[in-house]
This record gives sequence, structure tokens and C-alpha cells, in this order.
Amino acid sequence: QVQLVESGGGLVQAGGSLRLSCAASGRTFRNYAMGWFRQAPGKEREYVAAINWGGGATNYTDSVKGRFTISRDNAKNTVYLQMNSLNPEDTAVYYCAAGVTIVVVTTHPNYWGQGTQVTVSS
Repeated sequence: QVQLVESGGGLVQAGGSLRLSCAASGRTFRNYAMGWFRQAPGKEREYVAAINWGGGATNYTDSVKGRFTISRDNAKNTVYLQMNSLNPEDTAVYYCAAGVTIVVVTTHPNYWGQGTQVTVSS
């Protein structure tokens, strides 16, 4: 089992920045690729970004490329999502996820966090 706990969400004005964190415990963190998803009100959960176990490979959905950066610190068992140039369309509950490979974490993760709310005001 892997337990994931997100933090860092909140209310920010359009154009602002937030950094989300996801702390992992349980099975060895460095063995897992990590990802971020989001779910806006009335919409399905969507993939946002992923990073492989070593941090050398990352992937982003088109709508966040150039604005969001995913990173990880295996010594701290933590993955981050730096979000810049936020706009109201980024408002959602953001979920951390873990998967045995970067392909798995982007499609059908093995583990999920409970989510953290991000609200961007116009």
C-alpha cells in the first residue's frame, strides 16, 4: 500500500501561482511513477502531469504545458506540482496518484490521494 496526502491548495487570483505537495508513505516511494490529476465541478477527472521514478522523464497535458512543472524529491518522499499563470479554468480538486510506471500512472494509477482544492478567482 501507498498512502498519499496532498497539501498546498487554496484560493489564488488569476495570474498567480501555487505549489502543491504530495507526501507518500508506505511502500518505497522511489519505486513509483507519480502523477497529478484534477476534477473540476461537473466534469470528469482529467490527467495533468506525471513524472517517472527517477525524475528524468515528465509529461504534461497540453493545457498546462509551459505553466505547470512536476518534480519529486525521493529523499523526502514527496512530489510537487508548481503551478504558474493560473487561470479560472484551473479551478479543481487536484489529486496525487502513484503507479508502477509512468504509463500506468497516466492511465490507471494504482493509488490515489484524497485531493486538495485549488480555486482561481478572476
